[in-house]
Amino acid sequence: MKSSMRTGFSFGLTSGVITTLGLMVGLNAGTSSKLVVLGGILTIAIADAFSDALGIHMSEESDHRKTHKEVWESTFATFFTKLVFALTFIIPVLLFELFTAMIVAIIWGMFLLVVLNYYLAWKNKRSPWKMIAEHLFIAVIVIVITHFVGTWIGMFFS
Repeated sequence: MKSSMRTGFSFGLTSGVITTLGLMVGLNAGTSSKLVVLGGILTIAIADAFSDALGIHMSEESDHRKTHKEVWESTFATFFTKLVFALTFIIPVLLFELFTAMIVAIIWGMFLLVVLNYYLAWKNKRSPWKMIAEHLFIAVIVIVITHFVGTWIGMFFS
């Protein structure tokens, strides 16, 4: 995989997983509404995919070693990866009761992060376990914080 594509794929997948899980967990904690969670996933998949793609685009443009083509490859890879992986979280919400869907989504998201980190560690000839532990820890922190924020918002505004 080309470096520019790997950049977009890695960023899009990581952002797609962590952002979508955080949003899902927060919305579930605050509303317990399947419709709200589904709407949140669809919204974040589209809006955040564009936002992240533009962010990568600007970041890659600031690196004067990148060609115009590499900048756009990273941009499109980020957009499509973020969009596709964020949308995969709709599946458990449609198939299961919301509590079960949250568990399935968290397991799915963690699995995706493990696979990506293992690949990147292998590609960079590093030990995968430190990378995996570090990034799963960050994902868990996001999930825990957004759960409590969602609960607080639900209590405060209900």
